[in-house]
Amino acid sequence: MPVRPTLLAAATAAVALALGAQAVPATAADVSASVVSRGVEIPEFYNPPSTLPEADGALVRSEPLRLALSLPSLGGPLPGRATRLMYKSTDAGGGPVAVTGAYIEPTAQWRGDGPRPLVVVAPGTMGQGDQCAASMGLEHPLRLNGETVSVGYEDLSVYRLLARGVAVVVTDYVGLGATDRLHTYVNRVDGAHAVLDAVRAARSLASASVTDDSPVGLFGYSQGGGAAAAAAELQSSYAPDVELAGTYSGAPPADLTEVTAGIDGSDLAGALGWSLNGFLQTEPALRPIADRYLNQAGREALADLSTACVGDALFGYAYRRSSSWTTTGQSLGDIIKAEPTLQAFLAKQRIGTKKPAGPVRVATGVNDNLVPHGQARRMAADWCALGGKVSYDPVLLPSVGNALLNHFGPLLSDQGDAISWLTDRLSGEPAGSNCRVLPLLP
Repeated sequence: MPVRPTLLAAATAAVALALGAQAVPATAADVSASVVSRGVEIPEFYNPPSTLPEADGALVRSEPLRLALSLPSLGGPLPGRATRLMYKSTDAGGGPVAVTGAYIEPTAQWRGDGPRPLVVVAPGTMGQGDQCAASMGLEHPLRLNGETVSVGYEDLSVYRLLARGVAVVVTDYVGLGATDRLHTYVNRVDGAHAVLDAVRAARSLASASVTDDSPVGLFGYSQGGGAAAAAAELQSSYAPDVELAGTYSGAPPADLTEVTAGIDGSDLAGALGWSLNGFLQTEPALRPIADRYLNQAGREALADLSTACVGDALFGYAYRRSSSWTTTGQSLGDIIKAEPTLQAFLAKQRIGTKKPAGPVRVATGVNDNLVPHGQARRMAADWCALGGKVSYDPVLLPSVGNALLNHFGPLLSDQGDAISWLTDRLSGEPAGSNCRVLPLLP
């Protein structure tokens, strides 16, 4: 399967990492030429420069972004005017990193109290190829070229917020879109920083109506629910200037050990490869473990998945067992149990250990067995114990016998309630908490 030229090195680096080799990050010189990922030409906008601004959230560059789904009106294009962004953030290792995304200025008026608010949409799982980035999904909601299948399903939540007059900024996360490194999938710190710095970037955009006084909300489901939750936890230490009016965290992967077990052998088994690729890039201490356990099939899967979108993973890796990727025939879950270094790394990724900033709403399907319901519920309970203002909402949908549908059903059925809850917070309405009765809820 064709691999974009500049990420061929990144895919090779993923394999090298698995073999215990030292990876060399891509430089600006590596991404000066056109980048093609699975037949999709990545705009040169997404190639980071060799140096970045010092301030987190500082704009590196911006340009107009064409929305694929747009209608003319007397007040301007509906649902709004979009701007592609690149901004500076800090990765989990403390180094500077370029992050891409998009800001959309809504045409609709904000009818709530106070100034127009801003919501960061933290996307759910898109994949690891740069062509999967949510900002590109706004321009190309569906890519189906025989080499990749990418669906911009987050456009629905974005447009629903814009229809209420809420300004939206979408983050692509670290390494998704930006062509200089692999996407660090479900990395707690990278995700949180990318979300919080997206606020700063949107505020500094000259064409944006939002200001430092605009209320800020976070919205995310699945991977996005984890990133939004992590951002709420890290706001006070990383971005005290970004006060949060409310955070919606749907189906968050708060405990990656349990999520690994849920995903293994499921429709979305390919997500295990994205996780491993990201973890190997972030944590050098994991490289000898990967060298010891990954077989040739596992190394090839990681290289292939490094340029794959969700559709590619569904078609290519559905129901795959991680035991087929290991030299010992053990599952990834069994390896986690056997390796203290891996356990310690995943423990650092757990969400629910710090009190979140501002009110939060946690929603999870009671029959979600892909991103298991129990670990998401535990995050809400842990936040309650830490004194957080938590609204916990179990989504009571019946199991349909398919893990992927059990996971995505609540995304659709709860989205309207989630947006209403968040816009109430942005209007200044006080939030309640059901922490006292949470032990009685499923």
